[in-house]
Amino acid sequence: MNVQKLKIDTSGFSMDEVTKINRVKLTPAKVALDLGDGSERGEYVDQDYIINRLGRPHRNVGLMYTYYPNDKEWPKRSSEAYPEMEIRSQWEYPYDDYFVYEGGAGGSLDGKPFAEMRDIRRHGQDVTLTLTIDCSCSDEQLIAIAKDLRTFGRMRLRINHECSGRWFTHNQRFSYEEIGAFFVKFHNIIKEHAPNVDTVFCSGFADQEEGRMEQEDAFLEAFKAADVWSSDRYLALHFGWPFDICENGDLSYAINPLDGYIKGIDGTIKRLREINGGKKKPFSATEFNTDGDVTGPKCQGLGLLKFAKYLKENEPDWNYSMAMYQFRDRGRLGLEIEDPNNPNVGIEQPLMDDYKVLLNDPFFQPGLNVVDTIYVKNSEKTAVDPETADSSEKKIEVGNIPLRWGGAEDSEGVEFKIKLEKTPVFFDIELPEEMNLMFSVNDKWFYKKPGVKIIDVMSAFFSKDSKPVVPGSEISMVVFAPPANGENPETDKEDWAVNYYTEMKMLPKFRIRYEACGPVR
Repeated sequence: MNVQKLKIDTSGFSMDEVTKINRVKLTPAKVALDLGDGSERGEYVDQDYIINRLGRPHRNVGLMYTYYPNDKEWPKRSSEAYPEMEIRSQWEYPYDDYFVYEGGAGGSLDGKPFAEMRDIRRHGQDVTLTLTIDCSCSDEQLIAIAKDLRTFGRMRLRINHECSGRWFTHNQRFSYEEIGAFFVKFHNIIKEHAPNVDTVFCSGFADQEEGRMEQEDAFLEAFKAADVWSSDRYLALHFGWPFDICENGDLSYAINPLDGYIKGIDGTIKRLREINGGKKKPFSATEFNTDGDVTGPKCQGLGLLKFAKYLKENEPDWNYSMAMYQFRDRGRLGLEIEDPNNPNVGIEQPLMDDYKVLLNDPFFQPGLNVVDTIYVKNSEKTAVDPETADSSEKKIEVGNIPLRWGGAEDSEGVEFKIKLEKTPVFFDIELPEEMNLMFSVNDKWFYKKPGVKIIDVMSAFFSKDSKPVVPGSEISMVVFAPPANGENPETDKEDWAVNYYTEMKMLPKFRIRYEACGPVR
């Protein structure tokens, strides 16, 4: 079907309400929020939908894949390769029933997970790729994976997670010593061929009695090599899903009281620093939630809110981030439940409102620093004069503004200060350039893909999470430009793998109206 593109009259758009233009820089949050999107429990949900539902992007979005290329049935997903196999848990398949990593030696960058990684990055978020992988893979196979990841910016690779346990295929086929040695080997290959990628070693917690890490001797060199430490632990989890129904007193669920969880993190990070010569590394709770199968949906978010309160009041020295696992789930471990009639439809859970409290809290949001001011309304000096400028000043022409995307915690963009008479009735933005943009208005985030010219941002004023407008006050529009296809193009710049550069050559214009065209009769 041919769709006729409408020609929109933009003669009513202007910059009259813009009072100031600043160059700005993103800085890390005190505690960063990440999000899991898809696993053995649910399908991937595209980022347009997620950001529209939640109102802002995350720092990292996590994907879960598996790579067992030497197995006979590869590259079929386990549940598809063995449809008649009788299993009593998700972990009894010959290899993990995650989505299949389609890259690597002889693979393709056109399939999974690369389309999803591009989707995540063009929406202004970094990628965490969890990969359960055959520890017998050759150097050539591992180098091929590293080369797959070179263009995806500052991403994280979580290799054979939860490796102090017994359930994953890597724990069933290999010893703890072999798993630790494989991590170090793969880490070194990543550092040589894809230094833009940080490796994540996900083990267990330290034993609170002995103070030592689980399998500490076997994993010692892996703890030292990893860029990021990680552990998966839920405040409550129905681990028997989907093979039984969680009933009171059953043996298929676990509850971790919040006080014990906090003590566990404290002891774990303390011990990790001790065995790493005092070095402090980031720690990520890469899977974190409270399972609604255990708590019931109405109380599911209470543990999350209590933990957030503890973090804000105490600000522990954890260098911490946490990932909500996950956005949409077939069970009750997501912000939405997947509709059993249609996997493309999600049923919002009460947890989503509780989680939005964190998303809208500045403590869990990246910072924004003003680098310099390049325009002030009614000022004669709207750009630095190169003839009279000090050596410390930079010549920046309004309308030709340099932008750098270095990731969700380190990027340079532009801020427009806009003065409003009162809450608008209409607020449209014209963005005429063929640019890929993530931008916020009144603290709500929007996406503009290349080819789209006009964005209606009124939801920043009428949604239930909207910040109220004080008549005569200023609001901000903050703009960043992630790479349009989700990958960093290889250039002659030394930092091409982590920084993507572009310029805004045409300024946005606004159609802001305070009255409707007519009353309702």
